[in-house]
Amino acid sequence: MKKFYLVVALLGCIYTADAQMYEYKVITSVESIIPSGLGRSRIVSADDERNYKDFTSKRTDGKSEKDKRNKSNRSSIRVKNFEETKLLNFFNLGGIRFQNIAANDAVMTSKINTMVENGWELAFVTSAVESYGGKGDNNGIFITRYIFKKKKS
Repeated sequence: MKKFYLVVALLGCIYTADAQMYEYKVITSVESIIPSGLGRSRIVSADDERNYKDFTSKRTDGKSEKDKRNKSNRSSIRVKNFEETKLLNFFNLGGIRFQNIAANDAVMTSKINTMVENGWELAFVTSAVESYGGKGDNNGIFITRYIFKKKKS
């Protein structure tokens, strides 16, 4: 019986260790939904890494702790090394352009297939829209985040 518990404990340790062995990568597509096709649409992927802890402070009761105030420089958050892939806008002067949507799907499929070929697994997808908000608002984007994971080597 002791051997059984030992085996179960070892398997639990292996499973827990395995869960910690993934790295993640976020790929973002931003597609313009501005009327007349005036916006820009892209797939963006950072080549540089950032540690969120370098830009984080702790707050208590809505205020920063006096000595823990976040004094990080915003320019140090910026990533200068990234991959940018052009996409087509959803709209042109004639209105919504379904060919552009199909073309973007083809480009995004190529990106996903390339990531999978390189050992990444698509783990999560999340999207959001900021669309026309009324008179005078000419802004609008459709943003999708593709979160990939792969085992650390």
